[in-house]
Amino acid sequence: MPVESWKTQQGDAAMFLEFYGFREQPFGVTPDPRFLYLSPAHREALASLYYGIESGRGFMALIAKPGMGKTTLLFQLLQRFQSSARTAFVFQTQCTSREFMRFLLAEIGCEISPDADLVSIHKEFNQCLLQEAQAGRRFIVVVDEAQNCDPSVLETIRLLSDFETPRAKLLQIVLAGQPELADKLAKPSLGQLRQRISVLSRLEPLPLAEVDQFIAYRLRIAGYSTGTLFTPGARKLITDLSSGIPRNINNICFNALSIGCALRQKTIDVDVVREVATDFDLSRLVADHSQSHAQPMVGKTTPAAFMSKDMSKDEALLSPSDAVAYMKEIIDVLNKRKGLDN
Repeated sequence: MPVESWKTQQGDAAMFLEFYGFREQPFGVTPDPRFLYLSPAHREALASLYYGIESGRGFMALIAKPGMGKTTLLFQLLQRFQSSARTAFVFQTQCTSREFMRFLLAEIGCEISPDADLVSIHKEFNQCLLQEAQAGRRFIVVVDEAQNCDPSVLETIRLLSDFETPRAKLLQIVLAGQPELADKLAKPSLGQLRQRISVLSRLEPLPLAEVDQFIAYRLRIAGYSTGTLFTPGARKLITDLSSGIPRNINNICFNALSIGCALRQKTIDVDVVREVATDFDLSRLVADHSQSHAQPMVGKTTPAAFMSKDMSKDEALLSPSDAVAYMKEIIDVLNKRKGLDN
């Protein structure tokens, strides 16, 4: 990115924060544990995983639809054990068993020869486990996006649970993933792994009351304390459009605030949220594309359907930097539509 373009985007972001009185972006897309809103389902899942690790249950699983805050919750979980455990967070799951073990060893800072076979890698990992056990520390491995793991890799992960002493498990493993992970675990071929999972938690979409609290919580963490930013009608529409999925809520709120800032509008109402919904409707773009090829548009993608699409954690609808440029185009249209002078 050119330096001047980067400076312009930073300046736009600073103006955005200053206009609303934020210390930082309240609806970012990074998994920052400070912004984790603990709904009843999130609180229960976090408590179940925490006590599962505390009691040495060995294998645990967390199932959630994309965008539910699963990764942020996992970071919060590991943060609670940072002073008393060795932890590893593995998210490269589209790999072979050997690659997975190398990723795991790299995560905990163990160097291994590039030519090492799987047996040698297992031996090295076992040595790390024993060292931590002798130091009186737990060893926790979180495997995120585990639905992407090949069955052979899941079997390799199962075998890790065999590292134990007569008195305790040396390793606590959390498998986290989308509902497809549950489908895999239900297969007869993975029966031995499924039997070892003693804690199974899930996250559910937020109802209206929880969406209100989710928005208020993130605004408070970002430093907003000057009144009601989103009207009740706007919050209700955000709930409907987002299907109660936190990532979708963040994306809608970010874009609504971007439009509000451009229009110098301190309160976000239904009209602003409707503009966001309209701009997220891809059918208009599909229509333009199809017309250029003299083909009729078939079907229609609604905003709710588009924003509920299954996406991995690396596929947020818009990054903040992209959204700035995107919003400028939208703002030009809005200003012309409402007769405003830039």
